[in-house]
Amino acid sequence: MPPSLLLHRAPCARPSPARAASRLSASVVSAANGAGGSRPPKPPPAPRRPRGKPRFSRQSAIRKSFQQEQVVFSTPVPADPTVAVIGGGASGLACASALAARGVRSVVFDTGKHGLGGRLATRTVHEDRRLVFDHAAQFFTASDERFRKLVDEWVDRGLVREWRGTVGELEAGGHFTPTPSSTPRYIGVNGMRPLADALLPENDLIKVVRPSWISKLEPFNGLWRLFENEKPQGQYDAIVIAHNGKCANRLLSTSGLPQLTKQMKRLDLSSVWALLAAFEDPLPIPHNSSHGAFEGAFVRDVDSLSWMANNTRKLFPLETDRPECWTFFSTASYGRKNKVPQENIPNVTAEKVKREMLGGVELALGLSKGSLQLPFYTRVQLWGAALPMNTPGVPCIFDPQGRAGICGDWLTGSSIEAAVLSGMSLGDHVADYFASRGERPEEFAIGLDDSLIRVEGHDIGQFPGLNSQKPQVAEPQLTLSI
Repeated sequence: MPPSLLLHRAPCARPSPARAASRLSASVVSAANGAGGSRPPKPPPAPRRPRGKPRFSRQSAIRKSFQQEQVVFSTPVPADPTVAVIGGGASGLACASALAARGVRSVVFDTGKHGLGGRLATRTVHEDRRLVFDHAAQFFTASDERFRKLVDEWVDRGLVREWRGTVGELEAGGHFTPTPSSTPRYIGVNGMRPLADALLPENDLIKVVRPSWISKLEPFNGLWRLFENEKPQGQYDAIVIAHNGKCANRLLSTSGLPQLTKQMKRLDLSSVWALLAAFEDPLPIPHNSSHGAFEGAFVRDVDSLSWMANNTRKLFPLETDRPECWTFFSTASYGRKNKVPQENIPNVTAEKVKREMLGGVELALGLSKGSLQLPFYTRVQLWGAALPMNTPGVPCIFDPQGRAGICGDWLTGSSIEAAVLSGMSLGDHVADYFASRGERPEEFAIGLDDSLIRVEGHDIGQFPGLNSQKPQVAEPQLTLSI
């Protein structure tokens, strides 16, 4: 409220305890005497706080976290250090793998109940028939030589193959245009999740703990102590934050790592709804003699839909007797407008999202309202911290004073390739720091002050080398003055 609109009150002095006690005593005596006593004066009412949402709450929270005292480790680096990697997605696993290649031990903590991988996620449902959905990362490309080498190894092991099905753009009304691409599109042969296990080498330098929700970081005697709901989870010579969103912000806010906290809180993440749906009969997909029916499409001009993919055709192209299992993603705009706590989605919201996304499918395919066959299986999921909307453009972040780092796709973009390369970079960087015995810490600081810029790409991520790259709808970046 502007100062000119404030109602000013005369300041009220707070009485001393003795004076307050005498007033209380006088009022008691007066009450005991009944009507014959004089009634004490009524104290002035306390100023009323304006109703409504507190102003600048986010900035206040950020300022509070930035006022942390910086942790500075001065103890020598041990000869056999161990790193805690918090987050078992592609980036965290690549980091642990890079550390192991340099002879450094690590423990990976991940919240996954069914497996590792983060957005390398595949859901298998055993109804009357086996239903398989890639419900996060849909495919990936490889433009960097280091990542191409890894992908080639996966191809040789039979874990990955090129997705040769038709992919393109689908405009509302059923107008489909194939997208030519000069770079291969890759998918997991049995879905994306097995690639998470493939990122970990088979040796005793990496330990995985899951499901585990690390809730507290505490520096103690030159080591980091980790806790899960006050339960100790070991002591480590360095830590890696390999996840993001509100959980990472909460974890860092009291860690003693204000520079890492600052960079993480500058990250702006989109929210995207996923709808998994299985149909008895094939959907009426527009196709012609030149390209046939599409298997994946970036959807245009439909608010509730940005992507649709036929998992059955993609993963099992030779099996014609399977039901069609489709993954549908909303736009980031729709996700923002319909965001709820992803850990506890209200039933009414789930039904609304399902109805509106299936309506979006009808609109995209050019079908009349209500004519889409009803799926016999559906599941909605909100990716509340789906994809980065901004990036500092650095491969990793490392604070040598606190012996702590961050890796993730958001540091350079929003792709599987970016996630893996970030983890590799931080793993090598931490190993180099350990090799220096921590004698020149200032030389190892990276990414602590870089500004963030807007990410370009599809609502479901970036695909380096893919010809069609729709600019992601991003909010104007907030520049905080701290």
